Amino acid sequence: MQKLLKSLKPLLDLNYSHPWLVLSCSILLAVAGGYFAVQLKIDTDIANLLPKDHPNVLALENLKEKVGGETAMDVAIQSPSFEANKKFARDLIQKSLELYYPRYEDTYFKRAEFKKETEFIKNNALYLASDTELQDITEWLEDEIRTAKEESNPFFFDLGEDEEEDDSDEQVESFKESYEMLVPSEYPVSSDSTVMLVKFYPTGSKSDIQYLEDMFVAYDSLLATMNPSAYHPEMNVDFGGRLKRHLEELTSIMRDVLGSFASGISSVILLVMFYFFIKKYIHYRKGTSGNGKYSVYSHFLRMPIPVMIIGIPLFISLLWTFGITYFYLGMLNTMTSVLFVILFGLGIDYGIHFYARYIEIRSAGFDVKEAISKTYLKTGEAIFVSAFTTAAALYILMFAEFRGFSEFGFISGTGIILALVGMLFILPSLLVIFEKWGWIILTENDEYEEGGRHRYPFARTIVVTGLVAAALVVTFSGKLSFQYDFGDLEPKFPEYEQFRKVARQAESSSKRNPAYILADSNEDIVHIMDQLNQKMVSDTTSPTIESVEALQERYPTTEAEENEKLRKIAEIRQLLKDPLLINKDDEDLEKLRKAAQTTEHISLEQIPEYLKSRFVTKDGEIGKFVIVYPSVGLSDGRKSIAFKNDVGVVKLDNGKEFHAASTSIVAASMLDLMRRESPYMVSATFIFIYFFMLFSFRSFRWSLISMLPLLVGLLWLFGIMLLTGFQFNFYNLVVLPAILGIGEDSGVHLAHRYREEGKNSMWQVLSSTGQHITMGSFTTMLGFSGLLFTSHPGLQSLGVMAVIGIGMTLLTSITFMPALIQWLEDWDWIRY
Repeated sequence: MQKLLKSLKPLLDLNYSHPWLVLSCSILLAVAGGYFAVQLKIDTDIANLLPKDHPNVLALENLKEKVGGETAMDVAIQSPSFEANKKFARDLIQKSLELYYPRYEDTYFKRAEFKKETEFIKNNALYLASDTELQDITEWLEDEIRTAKEESNPFFFDLGEDEEEDDSDEQVESFKESYEMLVPSEYPVSSDSTVMLVKFYPTGSKSDIQYLEDMFVAYDSLLATMNPSAYHPEMNVDFGGRLKRHLEELTSIMRDVLGSFASGISSVILLVMFYFFIKKYIHYRKGTSGNGKYSVYSHFLRMPIPVMIIGIPLFISLLWTFGITYFYLGMLNTMTSVLFVILFGLGIDYGIHFYARYIEIRSAGFDVKEAISKTYLKTGEAIFVSAFTTAAALYILMFAEFRGFSEFGFISGTGIILALVGMLFILPSLLVIFEKWGWIILTENDEYEEGGRHRYPFARTIVVTGLVAAALVVTFSGKLSFQYDFGDLEPKFPEYEQFRKVARQAESSSKRNPAYILADSNEDIVHIMDQLNQKMVSDTTSPTIESVEALQERYPTTEAEENEKLRKIAEIRQLLKDPLLINKDDEDLEKLRKAAQTTEHISLEQIPEYLKSRFVTKDGEIGKFVIVYPSVGLSDGRKSIAFKNDVGVVKLDNGKEFHAASTSIVAASMLDLMRRESPYMVSATFIFIYFFMLFSFRSFRWSLISMLPLLVGLLWLFGIMLLTGFQFNFYNLVVLPAILGIGEDSGVHLAHRYREEGKNSMWQVLSSTGQHITMGSFTTMLGFSGLLFTSHPGLQSLGVMAVIGIGMTLLTSITFMPALIQWLEDWDWIRY
């Protein structure tokens, strides 16, 4: 490592000879990076956290391309009067479709969905019945005729054939269910007709945030102008739905990012300012015996100096990092959106070590150039090893297929490397400039000691206690749990939840979150449906499929199919004309008489929009896809994975494979992938860190000494999770490899300084380097702590995991590791 540092020393010397040149070039590159960094957007689409070539992602993209992925804006109209609601809805539709958006030079909305033209389907419902339903209706009518004949026989005696009656009742219920699906209520209203729902489809994309903001502002003004109370005194009109929730989620994340940025960075800056103010003033008083020429006021005025010396290179490195991110990724995701403040807390650690060590060496009587050189060669090695270990641990995440891991790893790993470059090759130029200006106050002593040389107390007790605690955690590690409920990890939007509660009263179907399976031909559709229906019937222990639908099952697509369906309808029509049924007054029979009027082929254009919209492509053709509705709530990750396992891949007997498409399937695939990859990522990180330590120390013994506190600290983290009930989830798992890399940092600095100082120096090392690693860990924890105050539960959990994990690795570094070294030293097992 020393060879590498010496080979880069000309860059360091440039800081001393041409400090302004180094600083100017760095700032110019930072400005260029910052220009692109501010153009980064946040992508909240979970589908983009999976690899782009993942089968379910490709299926979802294919679905959007063929069918579209429109998200409607819902308007809920609520009052005791159905007529008032209807009149307001008609006026609202007219005015809404006229709303003009100058930026697009078009209207805000392209169409509205309100009244369902059901009369046509009432008169032709059997044309859209499946073959099975037509067969059931035929058998039911034949049973009705047979029963009527038997009852008309004076010698008929009812023997109570309950089984046949049950079959007949099932056929009737099946017909009613299908009829209600085909012929819903004419208007989307609640059961008591007090809530009415209107859907508007925007002309703009939901990714255009300015468009959404302008649209909702314009709509607020429109509703205020229309004055709903003029239609009915008790009328209440609200709008929202998933489109408004999407905007709220984006603005919430941006608010959280800015909030965590402000709180995290301000906390770090204040901590660094006060730490160096107190440290330098105390040493100045010691070094001058209280007779120095600089007062406490002079020190107070210079409090911002350490922050400027450390902060400027760090800020430059962050702008470089996110400028590179713009070109490499082009977008941030929910997990990486908060990395600016996290990297600020991480990167400042290296600056603290360099600056603090520089002050110590300068105070020992060395001039600026010598102090910079000695700091670079001594502390620089530990900083180099620490940064490369952390960065490499994070870069390992890039090998993950789960993009939440890989993108987090790339940005944070790159940020660490560039922060290292900034602290080693830009920070010295600021030291030179500020020293020339006389802004850095130093003690006038030639040398001072940070602490005496004596044993670290209670070494054996601390080591044994730490190992026993770690062993207990290993024993009960099986009780560590994973949080599967997606709902608990997403931010809550009370306004959206309240609106959804009202709007759902007027929704015509309770079926939600369908998965789509795109097929190549109508024949494939039949085979896919047969396989899924068979699974639905056979899976009685944990069924996840409620129903399977395809328009091809109902709508004839060839002339032969058309003629066959018309023949079956004619047969039913003939049965309805039977003398024993023709005059029978029955609601179900009356519906059938109207539904069986079809005598010729019905074109796709004749079918009402509300019925065919789910099954028709953007080109207006019948889509070759199957719709599968789940029977379980998909907010539970385990049920979502079970549904994905049932329908995610359908393999036909002819060898063809078809993949299901839906955001729920993608979310389940993401969760499954992340659970599968996490153990490998953590293990790979741990192994890499060990081999890097082995390479750095060139000692098997010292590599184990430096790794054991990290392992113990990680186990202590798991112990706290067991005691508090804190769970792993797909947000906080991403930070585990980072904790390993960051946690190793403290051990590396202590070990390097101890080997530099020699036997019985641990107390002295802790009083100097121990302060620095404590400060470094605290700044990192403060960087992550900004997430604790976000409104996003998933990001909060990430912050909690990081703060506790880094805290535990720090605790083991300043207690367990010194005690371990002291114990080994007592047994003469230490080699330098």
